[in-house]
Amino acid sequence: MSTTPIVALDVPLADDALAVVRTLGERCRFYKIGNELFTAAGPSVVERVRDTGARVFLDLKLHDIPNTVRGAARSAASLGASLLTVHGVGGSEMISAAVEGAGNQLGILVVTVLTSFDDRTLGEATGRPEISASAEVARLADVAAHAGAHGIVCSGAEAGAMRERFGERLALLIPGIRMRGGAVHDQRRVVTPAEAVVAGARYIVVGRAVTGAADPARAMDAVMADLESDGHCTTNTGSLA
Repeated sequence: MSTTPIVALDVPLADDALAVVRTLGERCRFYKIGNELFTAAGPSVVERVRDTGARVFLDLKLHDIPNTVRGAARSAASLGASLLTVHGVGGSEMISAAVEGAGNQLGILVVTVLTSFDDRTLGEATGRPEISASAEVARLADVAAHAGAHGIVCSGAEAGAMRERFGERLALLIPGIRMRGGAVHDQRRVVTPAEAVVAGARYIVVGRAVTGAADPARAMDAVMADLESDGHCTTNTGSLA
């Protein structure tokens, strides 16, 4: 199994996003567009990034009634996005609707527990202080698999257990990637690129470790070197694999 790196375009303007894409060039051929950029620039930014030959992970974390999510997934597929996130707490009916709307070319990834949570803050947010992040990830991963999702979003801390539990059935996307010794910012459950590979990641998302670096191209080279140290890295721009 190969691990595909995705760089997060967490910037406020389309021109800023395209500047990152140009700077990284062939070093990265897969980019994440999240709520900040999508809200500011609209669907056209997806097309502009795709026009460079790169793939797009549309990280909108949808959570709504099934019919609305089905329609949103259909729209994301028509834009040519390769991946789209929905919240696992939306339930199996909503996730199934997203999968139906997505069709064959758009992979639905189910968000389990955000990497900004730890056990304490998750318990505070849910009103269930007895819950652990690892148990909630496992519960929502079961829902995702039952609903036919392409994969899940989880931290590197849970990825190994999820790989053992589901094998290749669910593709694992690990966000919150940081280089060894780098700042964790607002993330709580982080791993390095190499650790994510060992944990079984199909995709990793790298943000400020690259885009916030003084030399983003050099920082991306360091990420790739860390990935390739395990011999399982790809910049494939084709299928969901």
